[in-house]
Amino acid sequence: MASPNEAKVGFATLCESRSLGEVVQLKLTAEVLVLLREEYVPREPPAEENGNESILEVIRTVELRREREGGLGLSVKGGQEHKLPALISRIVPNQAAAKTQQLFVGDAILKVNGENIEAYSHDQVIETLRSAGDVVTLSVKYFKPAAVFLNKSSNSADLNENDGTVSPPGVIVPRLEKSWVIYSSIPLLYANLTRYRSGTDKLRSNAFELVGVDGTTSGVLQFDDNHSLAEWMAAITNNINSLLTQMVKMMNRLLLPEEQIEFMGWSQQRGSPGTNAQPWSPKFIALKGPDIHLFDMPPMQARDWERCDTVFHVYECMFKILQDSELVDDKQNCCSVQTTSKETIYLSLESRAELLQLERAWYRTNHGAIARLKTKTFGCTYQGRLSGIILDLDVGFSLYDSGTKTYLWTYKFSRLKGSSDDGKQRLKLHFSTDTPGQVDAKEVECSSLQLLLFCIHAFLSAKLASVDPSFLANY
Repeated sequence: MASPNEAKVGFATLCESRSLGEVVQLKLTAEVLVLLREEYVPREPPAEENGNESILEVIRTVELRREREGGLGLSVKGGQEHKLPALISRIVPNQAAAKTQQLFVGDAILKVNGENIEAYSHDQVIETLRSAGDVVTLSVKYFKPAAVFLNKSSNSADLNENDGTVSPPGVIVPRLEKSWVIYSSIPLLYANLTRYRSGTDKLRSNAFELVGVDGTTSGVLQFDDNHSLAEWMAAITNNINSLLTQMVKMMNRLLLPEEQIEFMGWSQQRGSPGTNAQPWSPKFIALKGPDIHLFDMPPMQARDWERCDTVFHVYECMFKILQDSELVDDKQNCCSVQTTSKETIYLSLESRAELLQLERAWYRTNHGAIARLKTKTFGCTYQGRLSGIILDLDVGFSLYDSGTKTYLWTYKFSRLKGSSDDGKQRLKLHFSTDTPGQVDAKEVECSSLQLLLFCIHAFLSAKLASVDPSFLANY
C-alpha cells in the first residue's frame, strides 16, 4: 500500500548546461512538482497614490546643450533589433539632460533634430546623437512599461543619483520587487525521476531530473548533500507511486479478472551494442494479464495496449535479478528478461526497492497466468516415438504417446530433482521414485526446447505459490 501523499517545500540549484546554476524553490504537492524562480515583478502602488498620467499620451520636445564633459548626460538602450524604441535608460545627475528637468528614465526618443529614428538600430541611434551638434532637439514620449524595468534600482540609493528624473511629475512607476514566480510545473502521474545522465550509466552528483509525461522537465536539480537529495527523491517517488496505484485501481475496475494490471512503472532499457543510439533509453513497464508490456510512453487509452510492439507472456520468459558481477556497466538495480526468441531485455530501475517491487509483481503475474492456463502441451519425441510432454498445475509432468494414445509416465512437480539439456533439442529430467536413493531419468527431444524450459520454471513457481501461500507473500 502506498504511503500518504507528501507535501514538501525547499530549495535546490537548477543546473543549466552553460551556467553556474540558480537557486530555485520547490513545492511538492500530491499531484505536481512546482519550480519557482526569484524574479523582479512590478508592485503596483495603492489606488490612492495613483497620479495624473495624462503625460503618457503627450509627445514632448526638449532642447539640450551638449557639454564638454559628459556630452548629453544620458544613456540609451533598445533599438529596432530589440523590437523596442530607443529608450533613455539613465540620466546623469548635474549634466545636460538632468539640467533640463524635462527628460526622464523611460522616455522613448522618437526624433533627433527633426529626424525620425524609430526604425533605427541601437548603433544608428547612438551615432545620430553623437553627430547631432551642440544643440540637440529631442522629441520624446514616456514609455511606462519599459520604465518599470529600467528603474530596477529605484528601491536603492541609485534612485537619488538620477536627481529626481526617474519619472515625470504625476506618474507613479511601479516598484520592482523580487518575488518567487512559477517557472515550471511537472505533473507527477506517469512522471519519470532519474539520477542518471540521459542515455548513460553515469550518476549525477547529488542531483536528479524529473520528466513529466507531457515532456515538461525540471531540469537538473542539485542539492547540498546526499541527505537532502534522498529526502526529495523519496517524497517525489512516493507521490508518483501513489498516483500510479490509484490509476491501476481505476483501470482494473474496467478490466476482466484475467486482464488485471499488477505493475506499472519506469525503467531504463539497454540497447543493442554497436548501434548509434544512446546505450540506455526510458521504457515504461506494465505487467497486465499474463503479459509484460514495454512502452516508449505510458498507455493512456485502451488502444495503446493493443499497439504495443513489445509484448511477451511472462510464463514464456525468464526473469532474473542480476548480481554485481553480471552488470554490463555502472548502471545499478538491473534485471534481465530472456525471451524464447533468444532476445534478452536488459532493464535498470531507479532503486533497489523498485526492482524488488517488479520482481514481486512478476511472480504474482506468473501465478495468475498459470492458474488460468492450468495446462500446456509441447510436441516432442520420446524413445523415437511422437509424443507430447504435458505440464499440468494439478498433476505435474506427463508424457502422452500419440500412437497408443496413452500416458507413459506421470510425476508430480515435487518429484523433479534436476534437469540437463544440450542447448538445442534434448532435455533430460530426473525424478525421485518411491525407492530411496533411486532416480528415474526421462529424456525427450523438443524443437521448442527453450520455451519448454521457461514454461517448466513458470509452472514450478506457480505450483510453489499454490501449495505455499507464504511464497507470494514474501514476494
